[in-house]
Amino acid sequence: MSATLVWRAVLISILCTPWLCAQSNGAASSTTSCNLDDGRQIYMRYAPVSAKQDRPPNGRPWAPGGIPMTLFTEAQLSLGSSLIPIGAYAVYPIPAKGNWTLAVNKNVTSGAAYDQKQDIARATMETAQVDQPSDTLEVAFAHVGTRCTLRIYMGRSASFADFTAK
Repeated sequence: MSATLVWRAVLISILCTPWLCAQSNGAASSTTSCNLDDGRQIYMRYAPVSAKQDRPPNGRPWAPGGIPMTLFTEAQLSLGSSLIPIGAYAVYPIPAKGNWTLAVNKNVTSGAAYDQKQDIARATMETAQVDQPSDTLEVAFAHVGTRCTLRIYMGRSASFADFTAK
């Protein structure tokens, strides 16, 4: 069996295990992905919370639904000036009035509190206001070449951050 196949099986196991656990306790989750031209993939798992019930905290790391977003990557990535190795990571948007920030954290332990010392990447997100507000958190990737742009929509805010595959 090739190393790529083994890696994908491990990644799928990592991706599905928390999803199955979340399903058993009633918590909903969604996954979005970005397929790179060479076949490698990037996944983001998140809780599609209601904008009315879970408002992002201004200036503090946000874990929608009390669960951080989770990034799974089969490619080494850059975010801003930081490199993110292949693996799984907790992702925390940090909402602010002007621009949001995106923190990628190496602590993926379930139930662990956010610890900024565990951040491996942090970047300012491009943020704009949209005409049609989103009733629930929406997360998606847009793919162009080696770049996967993470898009986060919540209420009237739309925030974007570029992950570039190496």
